[in-house]
Parts: sequence; structure tokens; C-alpha cells
Amino acid sequence: MKKIIALLFVLGGTVMLYAQKRNPAINSLQKQLIGTWTLIAVDNIYPDNSRVHPYGEDPQGLLMFDDKGNYAIQILKAVRPKIESGDKNKCTQEESTALVQGSNSHFGKYEVNEEKSTITFIIEHAFYPNWEGTEQERMYTYTGNELKYVVTHTTQGGQKVIAEVAWRRMK
Repeated sequence: MKKIIALLFVLGGTVMLYAQKRNPAINSLQKQLIGTWTLIAVDNIYPDNSRVHPYGEDPQGLLMFDDKGNYAIQILKAVRPKIESGDKNKCTQEESTALVQGSNSHFGKYEVNEEKSTITFIIEHAFYPNWEGTEQERMYTYTGNELKYVVTHTTQGGQKVIAEVAWRRMK
């Protein structure tokens, strides 16, 4: 009886290993990304290779992935002016501009293609409404505790600018 149980255990393990090799989703990067990430850097890169930090030297942000394929991103400048009136609906033009230029957020679904090294964000809602209903594929590098990707459809409209965004896994 012990031999039969041992044989079943070995066979079961072999079947599991085979299933994992045949179905990469079991150990896919999409599963490894699940959790909360904190923003390290956002760099806009222009055609002349100059770099600008659109959210300052110390941007703040969170990126969250869940096990159902949902994500949410929030990016903010660390230092933004307070609204003098105390009412965001009564901002001055300068205050409103600082709020818009100092933040970005969106959420929806995500998919990972490990063969192409891409993450696709299927954007349901976004601070920048032009992104809503779009799918944006981003090349990534992943090192276990750091995730970096390139945004080719930035909020800069027709300018030829790309953005590099780097995140670190929160502990």
C-alpha cells in the first residue's frame, strides 16, 4: 500500500510539472506581478535624447495588480501647491494647471505577453480621458523586485516623446 501511495505521489508530481510546462499561465509573470508597487521614477525622453522628470525628482505613486487581471495606477508630483480657497471646484487657473500637470491615474485590466516582453493595459477609466477605452502595449523589464516599462502613447499628444516608468515591489 505504501508503494502505491508513493507511486501515486510521484505520478501526481510529474503530471503537475508537465501541466506547468504546457500551461505557462500557471507560473506566468502576470501572477508574479500581483501585489502593490511603489513608483521609483518617470522620465520623459525626447527625440534629442534629453530627459525630463514630468512629476519631479521624487514622484509618488502606486501600481496595484490583482489575481483577476485588474490594475490601478496613481502617479503624483510629490510637491503640489495647496488650493488657496480650500475648494477644488474654485481653483485659480494656475492651481488647476498644477493639479492636472502634477497627476496621472488610470485603471482597468492588464495582460502580460512574456514572449514579446509586453504588458497591455486595457484602460477603462483615466485621469486623461483620451486614454479611456484604449489598449496600450508597453515593453517591460522585470527583475523580481523592479518593474520598468516604456510608454509610447504619452499624454503629450502629438509630440514624439516616450516615457520610462520604474516601480519597486512594496514589502
